[in-house]
Amino acid sequence: MSESSHNRSERQSIFQRFVHSEVSGSILLLLCTVVALFWANSAWSESYFDLIEKYIGVAWGDAAFKLSLQHWVNDVLMAVFFFVVGLEIKREIVVGQLSSLSRSVLPVSAALGGMLVPAAFYFVVNTSGPGVSGWGIPMATDIAFALGILALFGRRVPTGLKVFLTALAIADDLGAVLVIAIFYSGTINLIALGVAGVLLAAIGAANRAGVTRSGLYIVLAIGVWLAVFSSGVHATVAGILVAMLVPVKARIDPSEFLVRARSRLEELDAAELTRESMLHDRAQLEALDDMYLAAGKMIPAGVALEEALHPVVVFLILPLFALFNAGVTIDAGVATLPPAPVTLGVVLGLFLGKQLGIWLFSWMAIKSGWARMPEGVTWPMIYGAGLLAGVGFTMSLFVSDLAFDAAELLNEAKIGILAGSLLSGAAGYLTLSRVLRERRAG
Repeated sequence: MSESSHNRSERQSIFQRFVHSEVSGSILLLLCTVVALFWANSAWSESYFDLIEKYIGVAWGDAAFKLSLQHWVNDVLMAVFFFVVGLEIKREIVVGQLSSLSRSVLPVSAALGGMLVPAAFYFVVNTSGPGVSGWGIPMATDIAFALGILALFGRRVPTGLKVFLTALAIADDLGAVLVIAIFYSGTINLIALGVAGVLLAAIGAANRAGVTRSGLYIVLAIGVWLAVFSSGVHATVAGILVAMLVPVKARIDPSEFLVRARSRLEELDAAELTRESMLHDRAQLEALDDMYLAAGKMIPAGVALEEALHPVVVFLILPLFALFNAGVTIDAGVATLPPAPVTLGVVLGLFLGKQLGIWLFSWMAIKSGWARMPEGVTWPMIYGAGLLAGVGFTMSLFVSDLAFDAAELLNEAKIGILAGSLLSGAAGYLTLSRVLRERRAG
């Protein structure tokens, strides 16, 4: 197998594992959303809101650090989520679909259209008033739900469409992070931000020096989070910043690894190696240890961390986020017609803005000659993918929590997110179902 074929195979394997984890986790995410909605609108709703607003933390002397359970999830656990998002973004930029201009133009253009047009739709409805700050809510795409719906079609979906939607969602995540950092942060504390910068520099220096002690990196990463938390920039941005410093390529050259591995294997092959022999033979133990260390240097830290943390994010952090944030009292938001401006703006942005923005900007990128259509993909498929991208859910809920302090506005935004995501998901499924059926028949 040639080196280029091997690299494509490795990227495809990473992509397949990524899609599988996101798809399987979307089922649990949906279940937690239903539970939160039922709980918040049941006779036990008071216990739901008491739970998410319960404060816990640590105290020492007269000082204390306490957050509500909802903020522990949104500020602490979601920092881990953004760390994994950062690893995905860096991987795609270094070795994936965003690694070259020719491959990145289409998904980046689509993501840009999928952010600007929804924000414009929202702004048309909320040009002034208390809801104006929510323009960032319909800009987001929930990759778990979008890929989950796409997976329902199985092998009928061209690989090019899966890759396009995944790269689009990852580029969208990068845009969402920039929006959060620039527009949804508080008053900046430059001293705290400077401390975060020093700690990030320390992480980078440790990486370049080849330090492998995970405890050191954990301590420094926690320090970065605390500094960013104190700076006024939203704490989850710390996850992205740390992820950008994690290597996504091997620390040694493959030729060096192969030489060391072959040499050590020859030594072990010549020795009387048993399951216990290395306990008494120091040379065997050193040979095995050297192979283990060399293999560790060949596995990029970013890939290893992404593999380890993805299940935690997909099966624990995001379901908890949905449980603690999707609970909204429906009656309060649907009692009046027409819907509240915030609700209407979010629905229009997610359902209409996303599909129009993604299709239009994709069309302009391809017709201009800057990008080309992925293999096996047609314009109706791009349109269907744009509809699926209107499922904003996780990131939209996250941004809404940053955009609004008033409970009434937050409630209106959540109703818009649920309605817009439901409409987009259903329309996307129906559209792609017809398109893929016609493609198969033809």
